[in-house]
Amino acid sequence: MNEHVVMDVARRVNSAHPRVLVAIASYGSSNDRYLEQIIKEYRSMAFAVDVVMLSNIDKSTAFETECLVGLPTSDPWSLPFAHKKLFAERRDQYDLFIYSEDDILISERNVRAWLNVTPLLPDNEIAGFIRVEIGDDGIRSYPDVHAYFHWDTSSVRRRGDHVLAHFTNEHAACFVLTREQLRNALNSGRFDVLPYDGKYDLPCTAATDPYTQCGLKKLIPVSHLEEFTVHHMSNKYVGKVGTTAEEFDRQVEALLQIAQRACPPQSLLASETKLRRGVYSKDYYEPLVQQVVQLIPGASRSVLSIGCGSGITETWLVQQGISVTAIPLDPAICRGAAENGVDIIEGDFRAARACLDGRRFDCILMLNVLHLVPKPVDVLSSFGDLLTRDAPIIIQSPNMAGLPVIWRQLRDCRIQVPRTFQAACAHFSYSGSVEKWCRKAGLSTVRTVGVPHRRAAVFYDIAPAIAKLALSSDLICIARRGQ
Repeated sequence: MNEHVVMDVARRVNSAHPRVLVAIASYGSSNDRYLEQIIKEYRSMAFAVDVVMLSNIDKSTAFETECLVGLPTSDPWSLPFAHKKLFAERRDQYDLFIYSEDDILISERNVRAWLNVTPLLPDNEIAGFIRVEIGDDGIRSYPDVHAYFHWDTSSVRRRGDHVLAHFTNEHAACFVLTREQLRNALNSGRFDVLPYDGKYDLPCTAATDPYTQCGLKKLIPVSHLEEFTVHHMSNKYVGKVGTTAEEFDRQVEALLQIAQRACPPQSLLASETKLRRGVYSKDYYEPLVQQVVQLIPGASRSVLSIGCGSGITETWLVQQGISVTAIPLDPAICRGAAENGVDIIEGDFRAARACLDGRRFDCILMLNVLHLVPKPVDVLSSFGDLLTRDAPIIIQSPNMAGLPVIWRQLRDCRIQVPRTFQAACAHFSYSGSVEKWCRKAGLSTVRTVGVPHRRAAVFYDIAPAIAKLALSSDLICIARRGQ
């Protein structure tokens, strides 16, 4: 490590040996075995570190560390917000401010790496961390990489000898701020606020406000990833949530290659909605849906998949002896599919369609992407011309008018369906809307079937046809070119 660079950051934070304030949110005692190790790590650092625990119970004696007892509100999940008042009150006493939950191990190596890259970044950019978990078998996994969260491939940039990129899941249960960054966050008026939730739940919101509310763009230094990886010591999501190290490494390698390009790559579309918790966003790790693949004609020798994510369905089709071409969501997520024999066509809809001019396919798949397209009819019209005679286009889309959705809205007392595309980055999707898009695109709808919600599956086989659609969380529309 270049010690001169570290010292330069130290001068920026007004000290050759920066004083560090660490706030650790620790509710109850279940994570005390991790907390002990975390505090020990901070005390071993070659910095002047003060640790303050935030808890609902007094732990000062047990850990010989300052402990602030009390919750910001009556909700136990509000505890992480307590660090905001602490940082605001002590803003002038320290040079670095670290927040974390009580099972996140931040090492001196992590802090020094953060100090190393910070001078290279403009004022509106900030280096962040990503969590790793380790299973009983020693295998690493990344719990933050799941569902609709993904690398923004257009954000890849070089800063000095670092390559950085934005990951859309800003939550890593920790962050580091300089005194100046904290001051700017406080001046924004959106840091020291009462507990609330929005894109994330309460604990995640508390840990991401510097990025989501205060004008800082979180970038992960993918060229120095080990130094910006922190251990989620509880390993609570292993085998449940997250992606494998193998898949994650593929994506990082793609980002490093993108950094060498003269122009940033194009993504297919904006895949995240603006609805609460990102509901109806495209899942980058969609599982194989049997109802979908069973509708592909048995004689099909070529399939075009529009909106390919990690490629589980596409890889399965290749294994069945089918030639698969895919237009991926972005150039990073599809690396595994490409290695498994899927022909990848990069670009947005216009660029990808131009690359496919003159080709024909026995089936086209559009799995949970059409409702995210600003003009679905235009896309269907453009790609429908690539179908061979009598070939189907299979469209999977969320059933936003189904009983599972209605029940969830009644339970949560929230309306969570798109009212306008401009407001939600999604269209209201139900059987009628998908069939209407097909008709306007010159496609004839053959039939629409449902994918039952997991809690309704037990009733699905005995329900009448009209009730099956109502019980479905997703719809599958099969259409063909008009004769």
